[in-house]
Amino acid sequence: MAKEIETSMRDYFKAHSNLRFIFFGGKGGVGKTVTAGVTAQWLASQGRRTLLASTNPVHSLSGLLSQDVFGKHTPVTGVPNLWAYEIDTKDTIERSKVEIREKIQWFLKFADISTKAEDFVESATMNPAFEESAMFENMIELMLKAEYDSFVFDTAPTANARRLLGMSQVYSLWVNKMLKSREEARSLRELLSFTKKKEKDPLMEYLIGFRDRMERARVLLTDPAQTAFFFVTLPEALPIAVITRFIGWFHEFGIPVGGVLVNMLIDRTQVEASSPDFVKNRLAMQDRYMEDIWQKFEGMVRAKVPLYADEVRGVQSMGMMAEAVFA
Repeated sequence: MAKEIETSMRDYFKAHSNLRFIFFGGKGGVGKTVTAGVTAQWLASQGRRTLLASTNPVHSLSGLLSQDVFGKHTPVTGVPNLWAYEIDTKDTIERSKVEIREKIQWFLKFADISTKAEDFVESATMNPAFEESAMFENMIELMLKAEYDSFVFDTAPTANARRLLGMSQVYSLWVNKMLKSREEARSLRELLSFTKKKEKDPLMEYLIGFRDRMERARVLLTDPAQTAFFFVTLPEALPIAVITRFIGWFHEFGIPVGGVLVNMLIDRTQVEASSPDFVKNRLAMQDRYMEDIWQKFEGMVRAKVPLYADEVRGVQSMGMMAEAVFA
């Protein structure tokens, strides 16, 4: 007997009418970008001012929408209420470098160290995680500005997305330790000083502001009324295994998991006795893995999306796919 979806995407959004921050993740190549795009277009059609943003360094929104949305919020042609934005990683990194340079200069001046700040800046920004950190900052900035009714994020492959969203907790721990060390150093400096005048400490002010911003981000990311992370999978072993692990990790971070969407399902009504063995074998394989999906993600499957004859690209074909995602 065929299993049925308990709560569809449409029903989930109806039950979570205040949902504002929607993330899509999963293994590379499962269709995260197009699913995010379809969801953003559907939200816009409901009258919500929506931003579709890519936090994936390998952007593909411009290709999906057949228009250039790189580096700035761009109205999507033919879709009222929808804007798209591929975050300019290079621009984000350069702005982060400027900010880091200022903070290091504050610290060096405070500590009476003559070393040039540039040496520290280059060392810090050569770290492979720096790009992810800069991307996270940009994402949080979008969320806190709250310029739209809905934000739909096409994230990096899930391993990166988990680190990206987990940074709110990591940052908070780091900043609290920095604040403690900074307070101890400032107290000692004032104790040894001949003057009782307290010096302004720009770095301390920055750390306090940074901590407060991260706390606001953590509250948003862990609020099930406002945030949901959806996983996209194929009916195949590896994508299922990937999201099984990461759903557990997201629960550990307290990030609400909205559900699972199964993509690229073969339409069995199109498979006949005369169909090639490859197609029949592929359908049988998908049937087996669908059993795994129903079992592993019980009550979490939100949509079953068919494998289309043509590539889903452009707002018209995205509208067609929306009929399956929001059936």
